[in-house]
Amino acid sequence: MGSRFTELIVDASNPDRLALFWMAVLGWQPTGRYPAPAVEIADPARQESLIGPTITFVPVPDEKQGKNRLHIDVNPVGCDQDAEVERLLGLGARRVDVGQGAEKSWVVLADPEGNEFCVLRDRMD
Repeated sequence: MGSRFTELIVDASNPDRLALFWMAVLGWQPTGRYPAPAVEIADPARQESLIGPTITFVPVPDEKQGKNRLHIDVNPVGCDQDAEVERLLGLGARRVDVGQGAEKSWVVLADPEGNEFCVLRDRMD
């Protein structure tokens, strides 16, 4: 017996803004389960099946400090890594160096509040 991964909680200075960014990144929608100022998002298919994790953005008064101890990896769908990185930069992500080196196959970006995430090379379509 084990546990199922159901939610990722992300501290945010501005939960609405961060949720909007991640909804655009993932194509997810708000679930409406949490009262403002918290915002929970999920894959639209999950909302009917309740299978798969959600991300909940909760307000905190302090800014992010230091490198994440946990991060999200995303895979391009319908495009290559370069095109997806450019799309994400257009949404408000920025490139960051966490010591990954130039030879790695993934690209490290940060969301609008500085949370690092990786864009993998492999397409998932």
